[in-house]
Amino acid sequence: MKCLYTIVIEWHVFLIIMFLFYIISMGKDVRLVRNKAIKYRLYPTEEQATLFLKTFGCCRKVYNLMLSAKIESYKLRGKFITVTPAIYKNDYPYLREVDSLALANVQLNLQGAFKNCFDKKRKKQNRFPKFKSAKHTRRAYTTNNQNGTVAIIDNSIKLPKIGRVKAVIHRRLDDSWRIKSATISKDGDGKYYASVLFETEENVVRRVGTFDNAIGLDYASSGLYIDDKGNVGSDHKYYRLSQEKLKKAQHKLSRKQGSKKDETKSNNYIKQLHKVNRIHKHISNQRLDNLHKISTEIANQYSVVCVEDLNMKTMANKGFGNGKATMDNGYGKFLNLMEYKLKERGKYFIKVDKYFPSSQICSCCGKVHPEMKDLHNRTMKCECGLTISRDQNAAINIKREGLRLLKSSIFVS
Repeated sequence: MKCLYTIVIEWHVFLIIMFLFYIISMGKDVRLVRNKAIKYRLYPTEEQATLFLKTFGCCRKVYNLMLSAKIESYKLRGKFITVTPAIYKNDYPYLREVDSLALANVQLNLQGAFKNCFDKKRKKQNRFPKFKSAKHTRRAYTTNNQNGTVAIIDNSIKLPKIGRVKAVIHRRLDDSWRIKSATISKDGDGKYYASVLFETEENVVRRVGTFDNAIGLDYASSGLYIDDKGNVGSDHKYYRLSQEKLKKAQHKLSRKQGSKKDETKSNNYIKQLHKVNRIHKHISNQRLDNLHKISTEIANQYSVVCVEDLNMKTMANKGFGNGKATMDNGYGKFLNLMEYKLKERGKYFIKVDKYFPSSQICSCCGKVHPEMKDLHNRTMKCECGLTISRDQNAAINIKREGLRLLKSSIFVS
């Protein structure tokens, strides 16, 4: 018995030493490849804007042609053939006028769509690829940097087949960042943007010796989130604030010639459509600016952030009755911003399983209350004497479960 007791003690000491060694090793520099995309506003000339629109149309045309060829080959031979944009340049000579790398990326996008469609893990999320419409498709294309074909020169961005386009270079990176690609897009309000993707190798240091500096966040439709201390996030309702203005603009749009399906779009209709799009873009910019400020503040203040892994698309369904509030909240975008900002700072972003009963467990004694499944019960009252808000109680449980998952993953690794 004594020998067995000694072996158990030695084994525990060994595990503790290994755990401390791992914590110390976390402070060492790790060489990692990082990608960062920066979005710049473009001011193209009329000729450059025309070439941009032509490239958008050619990319859509090639995508539809390749998709049609794959469907026809499957009907005849029972398998999907591999097609390239080069085989269509003889039949459609105007494809030679645009950037060939943009057309090559269209081929890669179609291959990725087929791969996701037949992936067993993502079968329910992705459907068979559809043809791109000229009216409702996002206008964008991606080109790669080959020996300086994409570059930032003074206050302009150099692009293949386009040349130097005037831009607002609000942020410059040092020479260690290499340009990989650039995605050119046009928003509904008529503005052009270039999202430039950079790549670099840098040392990432993860120093988390203690988990006391952690926070748990629970989703709240009226205030973005509620943390484990009861603090409520920003209660922004930008869509509702601009709803009347948007309603009037959309009503004017419905009275213009071209609002019906078979009518020709008049100039007044296009002008009013741009006004509607500008209102939508203004609401989106307000929301994104607020989410950036909140996520940056939390990422700077805490080393571990624990959240619940929710499906926001499902929660925005009309069946829940709060789709407008959920979409105006932007909680899914908030989590995406939080994740990459914590990763850049060498901190931890922990997602707790969505089926974890965070709202039903008492944060004081651990008793499960099935009656809390009803969302109308907004206060947790336990036999142990605890009376607390439902959302704050859930945030406390999410924080504890997230720290447990983090410690177990570190201990196992």
